[in-house]
Amino acid sequence: MSKLFLISGLGADERLFKNLNLSAYNVVPVTWIEPDKNDSLTSYASKLINRFGIEPQSSVIGVSLGGMLTVEIAKQVELKHAIIISSIKSGTEAPWYFSFFRRVPVYKLISGGFIKSLGPIIRPLFGRFAGSKESPLFYSMLKNSNAKFLSWATGATLHWNGQPAPCKINHLIGDADLIFNHKLIKDAIVIPKGDHMMVFTRAAEISLIVQNIVNE
Repeated sequence: MSKLFLISGLGADERLFKNLNLSAYNVVPVTWIEPDKNDSLTSYASKLINRFGIEPQSSVIGVSLGGMLTVEIAKQVELKHAIIISSIKSGTEAPWYFSFFRRVPVYKLISGGFIKSLGPIIRPLFGRFAGSKESPLFYSMLKNSNAKFLSWATGATLHWNGQPAPCKINHLIGDADLIFNHKLIKDAIVIPKGDHMMVFTRAAEISLIVQNIVNE
């Protein structure tokens, strides 16, 4: 059985996938490793490939930042399936604030520790996942995030070269995603009322779609 690798988003960990029904697959959670300050998403993806043994004919699911890394992995390894959720697959799908913060790099003045303290402010961007019922998990994942990684990943994401992968990317995006605008995204399955963390809040629906893709 080929492996199914799971890559979470910025400020999250493998618990983001805990509601998905993937019991029929050989699942491998990809945890964050320490980046070098000069790493790009491309070079960091290479490190994930080597650390976790992502081989040809593996399948990878990535959410948000994890989706962008999935695209970078797909450029280096011939994957059986590349699935990205609540993410973008090329620079043409990036929201306006990517180019704004590249021109006005105020993020460089913000430490990873400060980003972790922004939980109550950024919470609305994550929809029902950060609501009252799941807020302990939201804050726990953010608290457990490595401050150095948060700082690096913010800059690396904004400066992603955004070149598309040479293979099919299976793309799921919600029309209520407040991080990535579904109207900028082409060739994707659009989930009505799906928010940025629909992999958690709409897990039953997302599971069926993922199973159909992986079982092709």
